[in-house]
Amino acid sequence: MTTLIDCDTCVVRGLACHDCVVTVLLGPPPELSFDDDERRALDVLAGSGLVPPLRLVTPLTGPDVASA
Repeated sequence: MTTLIDCDTCVVRGLACHDCVVTVLLGPPPELSFDDDERRALDVLAGSGLVPPLRLVTPLTGPDVASA
């Protein structure tokens, strides 16, 4: 049995990516990211109390481990 996961055909793409196991495992689609200007605008809005602060976590690279 083969399972094909195709985000392009997902009917709730964008609306439910935050709650999708694929997004948790692989990260959100690139078009759902914020550029620097958008992040600054959201920071200003959050600082003014108009919206909750953005809790976006960017992935970190792991330590380089040499195999024995």
